Amino acid sequence: MKNLIYTWKNSKLPPPEPEKLIPFVKRASELAGLPDSGWNFEIEFTDDELMTRRNMELLGHEGTTDVITFSYFTGDDDDFILEGETAIDAVVNPDAAMREGEKRKNSCYARELALYIVHALLHSSGLDDIDPADRRRMRYHERRVLKKLQEENLLVFSGPDCWI
Repeated sequence: MKNLIYTWKNSKLPPPEPEKLIPFVKRASELAGLPDSGWNFEIEFTDDELMTRRNMELLGHEGTTDVITFSYFTGDDDDFILEGETAIDAVVNPDAAMREGEKRKNSCYARELALYIVHALLHSSGLDDIDPADRRRMRYHERRVLKKLQEENLLVFSGPDCWI
């Protein structure tokens, strides 16, 4: 990955610190097995209201969700992505991360947000979670990547309001 390009469109929650977010995303993309070339990853961080609109506009689905991913990697020959082009677009919902982080044991806002980004990268590497077997495989790789990032001190969790 060459660049992480992100916008923060959530007025209720604080934006990420670039000096923590960028190394996290770069290393996560490596651990997800994505090509190490000059492609860009664009993330739009939203709120529930905007995510509801994006979910309808982009997928024709009603309601909010946690993450939407569009990957332009083909899996066959990813050389078609030119230097500096966007290879992955993701829409990530921090409001969902806050809700899930409060609800799940051993989680927090930051851990959920990190999970959504890793999930988008794993989808882009070819993993899916439609059927139960694929879902188990996805969950395994999510845990593997997050564990490695934590071992490398790229994840810092300090409580319910923590950030990566």
